[in-house]
Amino acid sequence: MFFDNWHGILRVLVVGTSAYVALVAFLRLSGKRTLAKMNAFDLVVTVALGSTLATVLLTKDVALLEGLVAFLLLVMLQFIVASLSVRFGWVEAVAKSEPSALLVDGTIDDAALRRERVTRDEVLSAVRSAGIGDLSAVAAVVLETDGSFSVVGCNAAGNRSALPDSARRRA
Repeated sequence: MFFDNWHGILRVLVVGTSAYVALVAFLRLSGKRTLAKMNAFDLVVTVALGSTLATVLLTKDVALLEGLVAFLLLVMLQFIVASLSVRFGWVEAVAKSEPSALLVDGTIDDAALRRERVTRDEVLSAVRSAGIGDLSAVAAVVLETDGSFSVVGCNAAGNRSALPDSARRRA
């Protein structure tokens, strides 16, 4: 239960180090965008890379080379989708979601909450986390493409050009 044999320990040390070095090299070659977590697709790739690393480390049935091919495949697919998203709007539309305004000018949009499956309490929590205690001081709460909340106070909203269309119209 606590120890099987030295071979297993040695395998984890050798395969773990090799897999880690290879993963870092692949990530450096593919660029910063690979782990940016800018949207749900990026998050899935990041989690899959971590899961693959754990599988290679702890599963004796998965050879190091198979794990390296899996790393390379995930990194290449992410690179391809990100590159195509920059060039073709339809690829971006398939791979990424749009940000959504959940609260505009102090008023919570209940339809947007239902559509995005977000509760009123989650929006209020995001507002409080931004250090704001009065909804009338909030120009917008935006559910970003990566699932995080952005809270924009009225004093920081400016001309609202950075906000989703639904939050700009009410300005």
